[in-house]
Amino acid sequence: MNIGVIGAGAIANFLLEATKQETNNHLHIKSIYVSDYKKYKSLEEKYHVTLYTDLDAFLQSNIDIVVEAANIDAVKKLIPQILPMKDVVLISIGALADLSFYEHIKALANQYQRAIHLPSGAIGGLDLLQNAHAQGEVSDVTLITRKSAHSLIDQTIERETVVFSGSAKDAIQQFPKNINVSIILSMAGVGLEKTNVKIIADPEMTKNRHEIKISGTFGEATFAVTNEPLVMNPKTSYLAALSVLGTLKRLPHTIKVG
Repeated sequence: MNIGVIGAGAIANFLLEATKQETNNHLHIKSIYVSDYKKYKSLEEKYHVTLYTDLDAFLQSNIDIVVEAANIDAVKKLIPQILPMKDVVLISIGALADLSFYEHIKALANQYQRAIHLPSGAIGGLDLLQNAHAQGEVSDVTLITRKSAHSLIDQTIERETVVFSGSAKDAIQQFPKNINVSIILSMAGVGLEKTNVKIIADPEMTKNRHEIKISGTFGEATFAVTNEPLVMNPKTSYLAALSVLGTLKRLPHTIKVG
């Protein structure tokens, strides 16, 4: 499978390294779309890829699918232009908090029979949640996110402090850069307004921790994920990068697990 990537940041470089190192790999990154050719020109020789600054030329290159690894602005600007031509793996899922934009790209995907793949990012258990809610019988979904204090608030604190408690919809509005996991959790389950979120600023935390609690007619489930940072960029979760790679690896499988 030939892949085109939008962006050349930490996750893009992680994917380039991962696909380069693996033997007998069916994943091949062929094209990268960037805004500044000179800045990222070295990637061409290092990874044997072609850089593009023209979107049409990028889409007409030898690629089967596009991985967005840029930012929310890029998603809103580019994805509506890409969906008529290619399937998409979407990383900057915060863009989908804009419900009108979400409905727009959903309609485009239906119109052009394209798929929008959403990696699970820095959490897990989405298969369990979707299965439990297959008949709409999950009654409660709660996400408790614990992060280092300096990543959430400006003031200095000495002990853990709850900085938000409410719906995922409100959490995203108040902490748009810190709580993207609540979006994918909401989409897998009961929606933005019904998904409960608590955000804790902890001065002793050096890693992000997400605890998820689910209950319904199926029973109850609780699980937690503590994320190691991505070496290339400590602000990015290693698991989030792995979830993109895992999504790509599973696409061609004839046997689907979960």
